[in-house]
Amino acid sequence: MSSKKYFAVVVGLGLVALSACGSSDDGGSKSEPKTVTLVSHNSWAVSKGVLAAFEKQSGYKVKVLEDGDAGQAVNKAILTKDNPQGDVFFGVDNTLLSRALDNGLFQSYEAKGAGTIKSGYRVDGDKVTPIDTGDICLNYDKAWFSEHRLQPPTSYDDLIKPAYKNLLVTENASTSSPGLGFLLGTAAKYGDGGTSRSSEAESGGGWEAYWTKLKANGVKVVDGWEQAYNEEFSGSAGGKKAKADRPLVVSYASSPPAEVIYADPKPSTAPTGVVDGTCFRQVEYAGLLSNAKNSEGGKALIDFLLTKKFQEDMPLNMFVYPVVEGAAVPAEFTKYGPAAKDPETMDPAKIADNRDDWVKSWTSLVLK
Repeated sequence: MSSKKYFAVVVGLGLVALSACGSSDDGGSKSEPKTVTLVSHNSWAVSKGVLAAFEKQSGYKVKVLEDGDAGQAVNKAILTKDNPQGDVFFGVDNTLLSRALDNGLFQSYEAKGAGTIKSGYRVDGDKVTPIDTGDICLNYDKAWFSEHRLQPPTSYDDLIKPAYKNLLVTENASTSSPGLGFLLGTAAKYGDGGTSRSSEAESGGGWEAYWTKLKANGVKVVDGWEQAYNEEFSGSAGGKKAKADRPLVVSYASSPPAEVIYADPKPSTAPTGVVDGTCFRQVEYAGLLSNAKNSEGGKALIDFLLTKKFQEDMPLNMFVYPVVEGAAVPAEFTKYGPAAKDPETMDPAKIADNRDDWVKSWTSLVLK
């Protein structure tokens, strides 16, 4: 899922992030390397004990190469697919999946445990394995809205009202997974033009008309999630330190519990909230890279990502939800960051057909 590095840093996992390389050999023979390399976006995180258990059981040492936000990481993996940086790629999501598949990024592998994946998250074919899910949603700074005696927005339509002028920061849709998810959410909501699902119909004319109004209302665009959330958003711990002045940010439904869990002292309630009417459902996948030098190690690692041990460890490290049947969800998620009730979704085929054109149009409309 896209970049939530602040939380991964706080966890202090001590994982090794490597510089880009084409070799996964770590002392084993060339025909049987004992290191398996995972390439991911920069919010990969796992508890040291859980990873150590996999290494002991499998005999492989895991090295991790974090390669920026999800969009950047996927693009780089495509460019290096003939001499890949690692063996497994984790973190391509439903907004970018067709780009990876169309460029032949992965080879076929059906993971052990694939049958335990909840039916709503399974995909056709065996090129990728669903690993986690979450919701890209607008977050708001509770204290700011209370102090300014302004009700937080409840919908996309609210964001173009004068009361919310110059309050929102979002990520670049061409480089950031949550930024792209937010764009796709507006496309799912308002369509390509002419018709709007909005009951208020304040932004009729499709997503481009909506973004024209959002730009006029002072939306700020930055490169990625880390900058948006930790430097520009006034409600986050990082934003408070940076004296940020934007009380609305595109982030995740799971961000409020993270603000509670990592606070010292812990507040009784989350300092941030979620605008449930602005959510877009995201699913992240892992795949065995084409031309992987250690394909057997890569298969073992993908199998591990579907085990209950990893799936139940994942929520409080990467702040996403498990996708396998029976995996427990932390109480903090239920209390502070429940999944969106009715998130926007979009058929992967529609994303594949329109994503690149929409991003080009968005870039021309919003950034120029």
